[in-house]
Amino acid sequence: MKIAVYDPYLDSLGGGEKYMMTAAECLSKKHEVTVLWDNETDIEKVEDRFGLDLSKVAVEPNFFSSKTSFWNRLAKSRKYDAIFYLSDGSIPIVASKKLVLHLQFPIEWVQVDMKTKLKIKRVNAIIVNSNFTKNLIDKKLGVNSKLVYPPVLIKKREEEKENMILHIGRFMKTGVEGNDYKKQYFMIDTFKKMVNEGLKDWKFVIGASVKSADLADFQKMQATAAGYPISFVVNATNEELWKWYNKAKIYWHASGFGEDLKKNPERAEHFGISTVEAMGAGAVPVVINAGGQKEIVNNGENGFLWDTQQECIDNTSTLINDKKLYRQLQVQAEKDAEKFGYEKFSKELLSCF
Repeated sequence: MKIAVYDPYLDSLGGGEKYMMTAAECLSKKHEVTVLWDNETDIEKVEDRFGLDLSKVAVEPNFFSSKTSFWNRLAKSRKYDAIFYLSDGSIPIVASKKLVLHLQFPIEWVQVDMKTKLKIKRVNAIIVNSNFTKNLIDKKLGVNSKLVYPPVLIKKREEEKENMILHIGRFMKTGVEGNDYKKQYFMIDTFKKMVNEGLKDWKFVIGASVKSADLADFQKMQATAAGYPISFVVNATNEELWKWYNKAKIYWHASGFGEDLKKNPERAEHFGISTVEAMGAGAVPVVINAGGQKEIVNNGENGFLWDTQQECIDNTSTLINDKKLYRQLQVQAEKDAEKFGYEKFSKELLSCF
C-alpha cells in the first residue's frame, strides 16, 4: 500500500510531530510511505530529535500547500492508496482510496455544519491520542474515533540520579495566546518559591525546543531564572534528552494551569509523552490534574496530581523528604510506563490502514 503522511507543523518538533513521524516509521515497515514536506533537511532534524529511523520513508513536495491548486492536489493525491493527515479540525478533499485523520487535541472552535458532516463521511478512520481527546472529539463530530496511545521507547541507562526536577517541552510564543504555552514561567516561579522557602541542594532543568522566531521571548524567560539553580537545555537531540531523563528524580508538567479548560480544553496537555518518558527513566511525575495526564498518573501510586501551586510544592516536598515513598512511586512509575509500548502502537495503527 502507498501511504502519504502529512503533518503541517513538522518543523515545530512537538508531540504531534513525534506521533506522526513515529507512525511513518512504523508504517514504512509494512508499506511504501512518503512524508509530504518541502524541506528534506527537516526530516533529518526529526530523526535526530526523536531518535527515529526514517531511512525507508520517501519525501515529496507538500501538495497540501496553499501554493498547490485544488485540482492539482486531487491529481497528486490519487496516486496514494491512503493519506494519514494530522488535522487541526480541517478535513481535506483528496482522491486517495483511504483518508485517515489524526486529531491530537479538542477542536471546540470547529463548526460542524452540513459541509463538515459530508466530509466526515469520506473519512475512513479518525485516530486520537488519549481518552481526554477522544471524549471531546466524539461528542463534537458525532463519531467513534479510535484511541491509539503514543508509543514511548524507554532508553533506560545506569545513570546516577541527581537532586533534580526536570521538565521537557516546547517553548512557543508565536501563534499562541499569552507567553506561557507550556507554563514554563509558572514552573520557574514555583521552583524559585521553594528555594526562597528553604529548599537546598536541588536544581530545576528545563529542556525546551525553541524555534528561531521565539528565541528572543525564550531568552526573556531565561532571564527570570537568574540567581537560582535553574538551567536550560535547548533543542537537544533525543540521546541528550534521555541523559537528563535518567538523571532526574522528579518530573514536572503544568500545561493548562490557570486556564479555563471548560472553554478551552485544548490548552490542557492532550496526552503527555514526556511524562511517560520520564516515568520510564525513573523520574516520579508531579503533574497537573488535567487533560491526558490523568490517564498516565495515578495519584499517590506512581506519582502525584495537583490542582494548585501549593499542592505542587507540597507533593514535591513529600517526595524529596520521604525516600521510602519516593522509591515506591518510582518503581510503579517505571512499570506503568511500559504500558505505552511501540509494539502495541504499531499493531493498533496498522489495523487502521
